[in-house]
Amino acid sequence: MKGVDIAAPEERAFHPTQRLGKVIYMTSGQFRTIAAAALTALTLMAGRADAAQCGNGPGGFENWKRQFAEEARGRVGGSAIAALMSTNYNSATIGADRGQKSFHLSLDQFMAKRGGSVIVSRGRSLKQSHAALFASIQQRYGVPPGPLLAIWGMETGFGAVSGNQNALSAIATLAYDCRRTAYFTDQLYAALTLVDRGMITANTRGSMHGEIGQTQFLPKNILEYGAGGSLETPSGALNATANFLHAHGWQAGAGYQPGEPNFAAIEAWNAATVYERSIAIIGKRIDGGE
Repeated sequence: MKGVDIAAPEERAFHPTQRLGKVIYMTSGQFRTIAAAALTALTLMAGRADAAQCGNGPGGFENWKRQFAEEARGRVGGSAIAALMSTNYNSATIGADRGQKSFHLSLDQFMAKRGGSVIVSRGRSLKQSHAALFASIQQRYGVPPGPLLAIWGMETGFGAVSGNQNALSAIATLAYDCRRTAYFTDQLYAALTLVDRGMITANTRGSMHGEIGQTQFLPKNILEYGAGGSLETPSGALNATANFLHAHGWQAGAGYQPGEPNFAAIEAWNAATVYERSIAIIGKRIDGGE
């Protein structure tokens, strides 16, 4: 946050504004306007000083929670505030956030660790058994089955393991943690909005970072791309995933390997290079290539 730079009194006796070597004298009305703007900026800075303060351990979480609840009043309803106050600091979430070592593996190592060949085999079977669903999705969003099945398999083993953490506690913990406060504060407000809308509760389960459903959506993405169905069902999760890819520039009929038009949409799904390339490779194998 940049501070407000206020000149010394002797430098502003006639309230001049310096520009390209010229001195322009302001009217008293103009000066009052600028002074009011400066006062407003200082007031906002003072308000931010009282904002909920991040922390790097469980000690300050309860106090942060109370401060955040005060800030959130008016933006979210009473149900959301009650759900927030029920959250607990999640040490497991912090441990997972600090220890994502698999993304540093080589592509072959990562594919082996994630069971790439098993995902391909199972994905081909599900492509046949859910043919009508995938046809409907492709007609609506232009996304073929392969990358959707690759994401579904990579994220939760096709819905088998979608996480057993308290989703709201995980997100609140990351919003409180100083590492990525701003990003997860946005996610927390989105989660509280979902509570207000009855789409999740204080007891909803998710993964270590609060991802929810069979393809693991964070709350903000649920609000933007949820497509109306339950993310705990294949139909709801896969439609939401296709909606996400479509919204990030997916072009029907174009390729999705590195260097091809649709790979950028896969990059938007996950920032880890080995993950992106794995989705592209597994998707291609499921769709019949190689």
